[in-house]
Amino acid sequence: MPRFALGIDSVPRPVRAQELLDAVNQRVVIADGDMGAMLQGRELSLEDDFQGLEGCNEILNDTRPDVIGDIHDVYFAVGIDAVETNTFGANWSNLFDYGIDDRIEELARKGAEIARERAEAAEKTDGRMRWVLGSMGPGTKLPSLGHTTYDYLKQTFALQAGGLIDGGADAFLIETSQDLLQTKAAINGCKQAIVTRGIRLPIFVEVTVETTGTMLMGSEIGAALTALEPLGVDAIGLNCATGPDEMSEHLRHLSKQSSVAIACMPNAGPPILGANGAHYPLSPTELATRTSSSGGNSAWASWADAAVRRRSTWPPSSNALRPSAPSAPSPAVVGAPTAAAFPASVKQASLPSTTM
Repeated sequence: MPRFALGIDSVPRPVRAQELLDAVNQRVVIADGDMGAMLQGRELSLEDDFQGLEGCNEILNDTRPDVIGDIHDVYFAVGIDAVETNTFGANWSNLFDYGIDDRIEELARKGAEIARERAEAAEKTDGRMRWVLGSMGPGTKLPSLGHTTYDYLKQTFALQAGGLIDGGADAFLIETSQDLLQTKAAINGCKQAIVTRGIRLPIFVEVTVETTGTMLMGSEIGAALTALEPLGVDAIGLNCATGPDEMSEHLRHLSKQSSVAIACMPNAGPPILGANGAHYPLSPTELATRTSSSGGNSAWASWADAAVRRRSTWPPSSNALRPSAPSAPSPAVVGAPTAAAFPASVKQASLPSTTM
């Protein structure tokens, strides 16, 4: 397959996307919590709502946009700045497993349209900008394990990214990345869509570092930063796998070494298996407090998730958070961490050989 020109510097950014970038570089931006757990609390039928595709949450963008939109509303109601689209699995490998990989672009677009409609509705209540983050999960096929090729993965991520642009997303959020080659395919797929559509959105990336201290494929956080920052991402961070305490050392490294904004989306502590399945040990207040002390310009899910679980408005009781002004409905403005406050503690690791 021929190479695709990936230069995006000359592509204009929409006003909303630029305002999001400005906010991320000036303060902490708070986004929503988990979509899957919220869906589990809804009475949804396998045949009608999921169309027989058990576990395919993305199909609900077509069959039950009302449910997806209501979940976005619940998160906006606690004072957050942004929601993620219900498109984490709207990629080739995930939808291929359900036999609907011809619907990547469609389901991504519909997910973004739902979120954008609810974001604009929230804005009308108080005039404060709300944003839509286009969620892009890793899928089930990793190129470093030979499941697929880098180039094919990039082309299919471009379909998802194009749908997110068409639906009105304000940024891409490439998350739960386990393989640097897969992550690079997603980033360059976003760039391909940006060039094709002529609309430049910020690209935020979150990798998943296991309790072993590395990503699934063995890369440490220093390797991830060294590999991904030169690709022109606008923020880099961590999500999933562990809680804020386990992420803190990796976030300190990013705070010292990264030239772009930092994001974090920890679980409420590492999951604990019990008689009734897995549960997460941290209370909402503990999660919010520990995340606030971990550093970062963007705390996507954890604090908002805590507020929703408490069914309270923002902020939770914590001295680590402060509103931008007495009348501001959001607690998102806090001091950004300085490099000096977070000394490096993670060594560099060798990088895998990849191609553009």
